[in-house]
Amino acid sequence: MRYFIELSYNGKAYHGWQIQPNAISVQEVLDNALSKLLRSKISVMGAGRTDAGVHASQMFAHFDTDSLVEDKLLFKLNSFLPNDIAIHNIFQVKDEAHARFDASSRTYIYKVSQQKNVFNSDFAFSHHKHLDLKAMNEACEILLKYNDFQCFSKVHTDVKTYNCNIMFSQWECKDDQLFFTIKADRFLRNMVRAIVGTMINIGIGKMNVEDLHNIIKSKNRGEAGFSVPAHGLYLTKIEYPNTINI
Repeated sequence: MRYFIELSYNGKAYHGWQIQPNAISVQEVLDNALSKLLRSKISVMGAGRTDAGVHASQMFAHFDTDSLVEDKLLFKLNSFLPNDIAIHNIFQVKDEAHARFDASSRTYIYKVSQQKNVFNSDFAFSHHKHLDLKAMNEACEILLKYNDFQCFSKVHTDVKTYNCNIMFSQWECKDDQLFFTIKADRFLRNMVRAIVGTMINIGIGKMNVEDLHNIIKSKNRGEAGFSVPAHGLYLTKIEYPNTINI
């Protein structure tokens, strides 16, 4: 039987989602917990691969088991897992449902703190220079006109295509923080952090809004802006078609 698991995590202590040698990951911790509680080898497949230090307020993964998953597994998992990983839901899906390939969209939010704040230094990028939000939102509109975002991808990434369908992109200000929200069908490695760094360069006047056209057309990572730190990035929403449900 195949189950989907909905979770959230604080990424500060982890070297990203995906299992890798000599570094702790969210996937490894979850695999180990499920394997012990279900008394069989469990390997979860995540909806995406967040980088080291990136957080998720909503992540989905799937796993297969011959055991009937009882309602109390959710409580047991949350008791067993560390405090920086929380399980919100476990539900059975169709056998062919896939957490990664069936996702129709993913939404990320990047947080920028404009004032020094001791309580969010681990969860937002501190940037105290004035940013032109109007120019940055004009740049958001330009993103919607393109599909190939190789210029924002980490180099030497093994992907078949750099095409992404960006459905929404916007900056907004709340109190002393700026929030960049972006929604797309898929994202390339480092893509959101490179977009944010480029837009910050636009916001401080280092680049012009219209420069973004040439940056995207160049397909050259060196033409785009810097990558902002991982700790300000959150995976916040993943959407699936109803067809995965039983």
